Amino acid sequence: MSAAAAWDLNAAPVRVPGSVPGRAARPRLVLVPTGEAVHTSAPGRLRLTRAGRMAVTLTVAAVLLAVAAVALASRTGAAAPAAVADHAVTVAQGQTLSEIAVRELPDLPVASAVAELQLANNLPSAHVHAGQVLVVPARG
Repeated sequence: MSAAAAWDLNAAPVRVPGSVPGRAARPRLVLVPTGEAVHTSAPGRLRLTRAGRMAVTLTVAAVLLAVAAVALASRTGAAAPAAVADHAVTVAQGQTLSEIAVRELPDLPVASAVAELQLANNLPSAHVHAGQVLVVPARG
């Protein structure tokens, strides 16, 4: 049978003849069980460190913030008034959205008129094709 030795730093002070009173006792070697003699205990309760608690807190806060942002975005998106259509225009061959914006919304700057047409027609970009029907929003 084999055994291992380890320093026992928590041992009670031992009064050794000739030692100075009040001075700490020296550490001493103790035998440590090995192999089958080692007692295994059931795993204890999970304990989070300070960093673990901080990570859990930040994760929960981020999820709540994301849910609040999505709820706010969907709420403002639903509350936005729909553009009232004045009339519709069919895009001719070679025509651009800027040209249509200048002709149909002359009281607005070109960039604003293009943006109004994009919003009214749910266009992801300023690209249009011949034959496409665009709704021109009413100006009021």
